Amino acid sequence: MTVIRPTAVAGMFYPADFAEANRQVSAFLAEVPPPPAEARPPKALIAPHAGWVYSGAVAASAYARLAPLKGRVTRVVLLGPSHRVAFRGLALSGADEWASPLGAIGLDREGAEALKSLPGVAVFDPAHAQEHSLEVHVPFLQAVLGEFRLLPIVVGDAPAEMVAAVIEAAWGGPETLIVVSTDLSHFLDYSGCQSLDRQTVTAIEGLDPAAITRDGACGRIPVGGLLVAARRRGMAIKTLDVRNSGDTAGPKDRVVGYGSWALYEKGEGMDAEREIREIGDRLLELAWASIRHGLEWGKPAAPPSDRPGRLGQPGAVFVTLHAKGDLRGCIGSPVAWRPLAEDITDNAFKAAFTDPRFPPLRPEELEGVTLSVSVLTPPVPMRFTDEADLLSQLRVRTDGLIIEDGGRRALFLPSVWEQLPDKRQFIAHLKAKAGMPPNHWSPSFRASTFQAVEIGKE
Repeated sequence: MTVIRPTAVAGMFYPADFAEANRQVSAFLAEVPPPPAEARPPKALIAPHAGWVYSGAVAASAYARLAPLKGRVTRVVLLGPSHRVAFRGLALSGADEWASPLGAIGLDREGAEALKSLPGVAVFDPAHAQEHSLEVHVPFLQAVLGEFRLLPIVVGDAPAEMVAAVIEAAWGGPETLIVVSTDLSHFLDYSGCQSLDRQTVTAIEGLDPAAITRDGACGRIPVGGLLVAARRRGMAIKTLDVRNSGDTAGPKDRVVGYGSWALYEKGEGMDAEREIREIGDRLLELAWASIRHGLEWGKPAAPPSDRPGRLGQPGAVFVTLHAKGDLRGCIGSPVAWRPLAEDITDNAFKAAFTDPRFPPLRPEELEGVTLSVSVLTPPVPMRFTDEADLLSQLRVRTDGLIIEDGGRRALFLPSVWEQLPDKRQFIAHLKAKAGMPPNHWSPSFRASTFQAVEIGKE
């Protein structure tokens, strides 16, 4: 039986009647000046979610940019904040379709299933039941894109890096559009709203989620995740419209701010590997310093207070020790959740002293130990039909792999390919590491790939 999520705010935030909803959407879009002929279509949008009478025109300034993508975009990943239900992490919808005045829209069930393997992601329908931050966008998307599959995600209390990992995992190719829903400041007077919204606009244009204050945007958490992903990918961003309810349909003594942005993929983005290698010596220094501090004091060194550039941004690092060519310790973080400098300091200590496979490192061993650090990209869930399909997708000496099933989980870095260059051996050993039989397979088996920049191997 098909499960349909009914509309929750149709008739309040926007018309429930097909003809009237279609008329209003068309009118909003018709008022937007056409973009320059040379303008590229966006990969991602940020748009407001208030009642259409207040924010519809601002949202239309973003959605009008999608006209060239009709028939090309067949999948929309839509993220917005939770207003009615408090929870941690990100909530997927368990429905098969969402109702809309313009016709029911099917959900991307395969995409949702793939995201379940990521930390903090689960089906949680109460978050969707009465939430308006996603629903008000659906008719706009239907009007400009026609047929597509929807992947709706309500974002609760979550770090920006966790949201970024989900966005990265759902990124797809040119068939996929990312939309993040947010309003700006709430219930200030007109001039106060303009002042605070200017600060938020500056933060968004600078791809700086930390500069968005708690009062600056109700969707600051999903927006922050998108900005982290955009910065990592070297994306360009353009502010399309910033207004408030005092400019559109309300009084000016107590207003809500709205803005819309388009984000574009660059042909030549930031070279993440080059950026990591440029600070490689510093990463090694931090790792060695933490190990030497552990030998002397029995605890990791404090992370440096000065964390310029990449060192202060979230990063996921594995630290690997070898002694006489044999593994001597390896500990790390599969997903970035704290500053890179802090992650490497902590994991270097753990690799040397708390890896359960080895005794703690002794001072007399230090001279013969070599150390490398691997900075990981966010894990991307794989889609496959069976183990043969999974193996066909793996890239030898390029992909790291995370597998999970029945509460068991294990990870191999890309460097493990040097010892296990055969794909079947690679996954069989990884299963053994997770405590699974070599021939283990089940419908709930999940896998994610990632890449790594390794420093200090030589």
